[in-house]
Formats: sequence, structure tokens, C-alpha cells
Amino acid sequence: MKNMVDIDVVINEKYIDPKVTIQTKEKTEQVDNIIYAIENVSGNDFPVIPAYDGEKVELLSQRDIFRAYTQGRKVMVQTADHSYSIKKSLVSLEEDLNPKRFLRISQSEIINLYKVKRFDINIAGTIGIEFDNGQTSWAARSHVKAIKNLIKQQEGKNK
Repeated sequence: MKNMVDIDVVINEKYIDPKVTIQTKEKTEQVDNIIYAIENVSGNDFPVIPAYDGEKVELLSQRDIFRAYTQGRKVMVQTADHSYSIKKSLVSLEEDLNPKRFLRISQSEIINLYKVKRFDINIAGTIGIEFDNGQTSWAARSHVKAIKNLIKQQEGKNK
């Protein structure tokens, strides 16, 4: 049957908090909807972010933000297809963002780890970041070690 979801529940004492793994051929709208539903019922207490597009204000869910960055003297947040300005400093915004989802990669940029398609670690020691929407960014050298540690942690969890 099409659009059916196969659900397995595995009881494992090593997990204190529930861990959800979605296995699928490709990331689809259905997968995004499942993620959204799980986040909404799991006690997520991270606030929406007021974002400005000219005179219009949108309340952005943190799950929709790909990255936050400074542009000139403004702080911007980028979604899949649009950039908005916000009226907070990057440091203040970072305090509101879910630390399990967001990571600072430079003095002027924070990324949503759930929107990263791949990290490109090159010989020169820099890390390029490609997002699900095709955008790219670069980590500052001072943040490379933290990103590598994060990747190692994820590798350890996947074993």
C-alpha cells in the first residue's frame, strides 16, 4: 500500500530518552511531516523565531531554518527558499536555538545540522558544508575541531 508507514518499537535499556530512526529511500514531504509530528508531540520548548521580510513578520519554526548568519550589520536567517532579517544579535539568537540541532561554524554563522547534506573535509583542513537546498558554506578554522568531534560522535552512535 502506498504512503503506509512501517513502525517498529525496540525496547533497549541503553537509551534514556527515546531515539527515532527513519529509514527511507529518499527524503520526501511525508518524511518531513513525520519529523514535524514527532517534534511537536515530544515537548519541544524551543521558541519560534520572528523573522522579517520587509514589513511582514513570519514566525519561523526552528526546523525550517537552514542557517543564521550576519550580513553587514544585520542578522539573517535562511530557509529553503528565502532569507529573512531578525532583530536579535547572533549571540542572542544562538541562546534561543536548540543546541542539539544548531552548531556555530564561525563567528558569523550558525547552521542547522538537520539540514546538512554533507560535510566536505579537505586536505587543507577546512570544512565545506552543503545543505539540502544546494547552498554551501564554510566553517572557520577555529571551529573545524568541534565539527570533526561531532562527526566522530555520530559515527560512534551509528555503530
